[in-house]
Parts: sequence; C-alpha cells; structure tokens
Amino acid sequence: MAALGAAFQAHQRAVDALDEAAANHLGINRTDLRCLDVLLERGRASPGALADAVGLTTGSVTTMLDRLEALGFVQRTPDPGDRRRVEVRPTSAAVDAAKRLYGPLVEEGQRDLARYSIADLELFIDFLDRDRPRQEAHASRIRSLPTRAATSGGPRRRS
Repeated sequence: MAALGAAFQAHQRAVDALDEAAANHLGINRTDLRCLDVLLERGRASPGALADAVGLTTGSVTTMLDRLEALGFVQRTPDPGDRRRVEVRPTSAAVDAAKRLYGPLVEEGQRDLARYSIADLELFIDFLDRDRPRQEAHASRIRSLPTRAATSGGPRRRS
C-alpha cells in the first residue's frame, strides 16, 4: 500500500508539472487551463456551469472568460434555447493547442494501455471512478477549513 501511495503521489506531481508547463506555454493560469479542459471535454458550457466546475464565483468566471476570449481560446455565443443566456465554446485555437500539447502524451499513453487486458482496464476505470468523488469531497472539506492566514491572525507587518 505504501508503494502504491508513493506511486500515486509521484504521478500526481508529474501531472501537476505537465499542466503547469502547458499553462505557462499558453500564457494562462492553472484555473484558466482547467476551464479549457472542461470546455474541451463538454464542447460548451454556461458561465455558471464553468463556475461550478472550476470552483469560482460567476464574477471571477466573467474575468477569466474575458482573458481567454482575448487570447482567442473561447467564444461566447447566445444560447440557442434561451437567447438571454450565453454559452461558452472552445475555439479551434484551443482545440489545436490541446492537440499540440497533449496529443503526444495521449498517443504514448494509448500504446502503454494496449498492454493491459480489458479486465485490467475495467479495474483501473473502477478505481478512478471510485476515487474521483473522494478527491472532490476532500477538496470541498479542505476548502471549508480556515485558511492559514485566518488561523494565524493574518500576515504580520514588519516594523
């Protein structure tokens, strides 16, 4: 169990470093990158759905979308079902960037996964499907804890 835990921690650090490198390359922050990931997966989303997915307020999402739109990564269009609402879609520039940055990783990963049986892959999927809600629940738990600044009385001024 300890070896598996260490392998998961090392893997998470590698994923984190990859995402940091991708965000830096694109000239965006990590939250912007998560937003693009959500949009690339879903194809489109409302600003409210994006706020929920990335853990931001709707006002912060508006600022984020302004940045991503200025960079050419997202487009806001009227919702065809309710023209008072807006939906956000990734642009072809976002799709191309994702393919350029993550495509080689996906191809290499698919070659590695081809070594495993269907039963092995189903086991991986089962673990990940069970682990994701646990990760989300603990992220919520940690967000509800007082911040370090709040528990230590905030930053101290130097005299």
